[in-house]
Amino acid sequence: MRTSAIYKSLVGFLVVTVLVSCSLGTIERNPHGRTPRVEQRRHFNGVKKKVALLTFFNESPYGGEDLGITATEEFRREVNRLGEFVVDPMANKIFGSSKEIYAGGGVKLVQLSRKAKVAGVNFVVFGRIVDARIREKADEIGLVRETKAYAEAKIEIRIFDVNGNKEVFTDTIKAFTDDSSYRFFQGDRDSKLEYRRDLLRYVVKVAIRKSIGKILSVSEKLDWVGRVAKIMGNRIYINAGRSSGINIGDILKVMAEGQEIFDPETGAMIGVSKGEVKGTIEIVEFFGPDGAIGMLHSGGTVHENDFVQLY
Repeated sequence: MRTSAIYKSLVGFLVVTVLVSCSLGTIERNPHGRTPRVEQRRHFNGVKKKVALLTFFNESPYGGEDLGITATEEFRREVNRLGEFVVDPMANKIFGSSKEIYAGGGVKLVQLSRKAKVAGVNFVVFGRIVDARIREKADEIGLVRETKAYAEAKIEIRIFDVNGNKEVFTDTIKAFTDDSSYRFFQGDRDSKLEYRRDLLRYVVKVAIRKSIGKILSVSEKLDWVGRVAKIMGNRIYINAGRSSGINIGDILKVMAEGQEIFDPETGAMIGVSKGEVKGTIEIVEFFGPDGAIGMLHSGGTVHENDFVQLY
């Protein structure tokens, strides 16, 4: 009987341990990026912000254009997996690539900020691979040798807040990994090159995954802003709907466009003021893949191209 009681207590302890570990919102990663990614936060129920993701470019002497594409697509996959954002497929048509933004010193983002806001974009993510390299060490004794490869990457990621018309985040993320394999010293050259490319791609993906938590933290501080796309009679059409997380019955405040504020001494733009609240509308219906229809709930006149936010 005593043995049975001890057994039941042990089983109960293990069950509680498993339940507690499963309830954690995130999973920590080791320096090599080999543990699972940050899990999706289960309690998110807000409106999804629209992200303009510009193609990353590679400044390192290794990997070529392929590494920039790898970084961009990994970021897209991670963001889509979270379910808290909508990646704008037309972003590159508005802003171009990350390389173009860097070449212009970021001025292009400021110039196109209003166009992006009208398109419903909330923030722009762009960046570059500053460095990516791979090193190998091998035991030369015998026909079979052990080769150990070390790969590292350094990626710079920036965020431009469209509504505030300014850059709000920049960070450099480093990642490294290593791998071990046995190779015949007369091994196929093409296979070795492909192996090196795969390892470089992997370490770039690790760096991107390490950045996602920071992107989430920054995005939480940025406002979601939508737009009045059309007014037909008493029906007010909004450029965000079911896919963006808008719900029937939501109350949105309608705002006029804010004013750009400049430093009188330097002439540099500090940011954009909050626009005047003109009234509120209530969402009553959806239309299209991601649009909503509202009715005037309170306040005065609403115009096309006015901006909306959750009340």
